[in-house]
Amino acid sequence: MTTTIDNELWSAVGDPTRRRMLDLLLAHGGGTATTLSERLPVSRQAVAKHLGVLDRVGLVHVTPAGRERRYEVDAAQFARAVAQLSAVAGAWDARLQRIKRIAERIQGTKSD
Repeated sequence: MTTTIDNELWSAVGDPTRRRMLDLLLAHGGGTATTLSERLPVSRQAVAKHLGVLDRVGLVHVTPAGRERRYEVDAAQFARAVAQLSAVAGAWDARLQRIKRIAERIQGTKSD
């Protein structure tokens, strides 16, 4: 199975603050910029900007909740991201196995 890597998606997830935000949203079933900023070492305005990035790539969806906006992780897009990561991990595992076999052959010829 070949999985196309979505560079915008991975650029969004590449930021540690956004990954932590996704963790919090998953753990708490969603949240607002205010509730997330209470759990993160960044301002509410910074949280809102990060949420905007996650929204643009489809990792979260937003629902108005009074004066706030409630964000939840989009399960389908999150599953797509996990599938991409799994594909990349599998490809690297195969590459590392090939490198290991080559190194073992080289070691075998040196001991002769």
